[in-house]
Amino acid sequence: MIPLRDSHPANIFPFWVISIIAINVYVFFLEITAANPEAFITQYALIPSLIDPANYQTWIPFITSQFLHGGFVHIISNMLFLWIFGDNVEGKFGFIFFPIFYLLGGAAGGLAQYFLMPESTIPMLGASGAIAAVLGAYFVLFGHHTIKTLVPVFGFLTVVNIPASIMLFYWFITQIFSGVASIPLAAEGLGGVAFFAHAGGFAFGWVAGRMVKSS
Repeated sequence: MIPLRDSHPANIFPFWVISIIAINVYVFFLEITAANPEAFITQYALIPSLIDPANYQTWIPFITSQFLHGGFVHIISNMLFLWIFGDNVEGKFGFIFFPIFYLLGGAAGGLAQYFLMPESTIPMLGASGAIAAVLGAYFVLFGHHTIKTLVPVFGFLTVVNIPASIMLFYWFITQIFSGVASIPLAAEGLGGVAFFAHAGGFAFGWVAGRMVKSS
């Protein structure tokens, strides 16, 4: 499913959403044009096995890794979700708290993956944990909205309106099951998607959304 548009765009100028997208695009440009892209990724990505709880410098990648991506499809899909779902969440959290929430959501996603696979030597990168936090908050605050979505039906692409609550719940459940299925692969040192980072970010966003809704 590919989301195309929210039924109720926020009535604000999404300064932080646009800024975060611009930063991600710029860092991705630096990444793909680096003399040694692999070294660039290793320097800034989150590698769980290198985390030393006693050394705060090893925790910096929980932030820097959020601005790296594994390819064009990775960054385009992440930025598409941020663009569609982020403006409403930014409007609700406000100018000051939205960027803090975004970065903490990404860090929470990274922590979830780290705690489950602390010995992994596979670099973790991408804004997916932070985007998942945005989706979690959106689920709580704007679950009644509908999302114009591109879906395959009998081999053809069709645009349908799907309730945000159903779409995001389905997305979250698939991350949980995919994460469980990925554990044997990670144990063998094989790369893949950090599904638990998605689930952890979503859970963080859900809790933050509940706090904002009840305030």
